[in-house]
Amino acid sequence: MKRLAYIVPLALFLFLAGLFAFQLTQPKDEFVKSTMIGKPLPDFALDPAAPGLAGASRADFTNGEPKLLNIWASWCVPCIAEAPQLEALAEEGVDIVGVAIRDRPEDVARFLERYGNPYSRVGADEISEVQLEIGSSGVPETFVIDGKGVIRYQHIGDIRADDVPTLLEELAKAS
Repeated sequence: MKRLAYIVPLALFLFLAGLFAFQLTQPKDEFVKSTMIGKPLPDFALDPAAPGLAGASRADFTNGEPKLLNIWASWCVPCIAEAPQLEALAEEGVDIVGVAIRDRPEDVARFLERYGNPYSRVGADEISEVQLEIGSSGVPETFVIDGKGVIRYQHIGDIRADDVPTLLEELAKAS
């Protein structure tokens, strides 16, 4: 009986140590995938993020044409890095709707003037309500939305040049 009092805790310790060691060898997934993939966009209507821009709403995504929904902010450094790729997508005829997160109108206007404006509309999500409802965990993030307003694909992080073909392919699939 005395032996059992030593063996059980030792066995439990070895089991837990083995479990922790195993977990340390597994690849780390740093991204939080949206649970909204395959579901309709939530209903929203955002005011324009800056003067001279059109706001954004769910209705903008239900005209039968797939679009990109880009979650970004003027204070986001990776958003600067993805600006040329968004311009390239817009030049390919892709309709990109932006949602500016927790941003000031003057900062949004300055960002778009400096880095280009690939957006057909930019809504102001002042409290990240839309961002959270669609399952976005940060900025930048881009979603492919089909012509019925259903989220079909999520790209986490800034769009790099080698991501552009994938996004174009996902848009084609969403048609």
